[in-house]
Amino acid sequence: MNLIKKFKAPLLLVLVYLALAIWWPEISGRSTKVAFDYLREMVLIIPPVFVLMGLLEVWVPKEKIKKLIGAGSGLKGFFFSFLMGTLPTGPLYIAFPMAGTLLQKGAKVSNVVVFLGAWAAIKIPQLLVETEFLGLPFTALRFALTLTAVFVIGLILEKIIKPEDMPQLQD
Repeated sequence: MNLIKKFKAPLLLVLVYLALAIWWPEISGRSTKVAFDYLREMVLIIPPVFVLMGLLEVWVPKEKIKKLIGAGSGLKGFFFSFLMGTLPTGPLYIAFPMAGTLLQKGAKVSNVVVFLGAWAAIKIPQLLVETEFLGLPFTALRFALTLTAVFVIGLILEKIIKPEDMPQLQD
């Protein structure tokens, strides 16, 4: 019974796939293909991300992270976090392990939120393509609103989430 509780989400997923296979086989086939494509993508992306995370853990001292995006970093930390989030490409799930490492090394919650928000919605290549297809006024307005929202959300979360609320980050 413990085993069923432990694996209830995957078991439920298997039941859904079986139901799809019985009543809607064409949807089941497409769904299975998408699931395996996504799994293949993750298997190819996650190992290099973990290698990068290990290198970040070893090569970048905790004091450097605290100085750049920690408690006393101010606006400089905000802009550095923003820049770190806008430069990389790749799916958002890559950014979460990085965000966890940054928090463990002493980054402010607000700066990590800015990093994640920029990664999700304000990548430089994305802005260039968006400008080409939707125009500069639209892109500029969306950029300004997204940047403002990310900054405000970061400040709100900084007030709500305290270090003692995250025991996994305590030394």
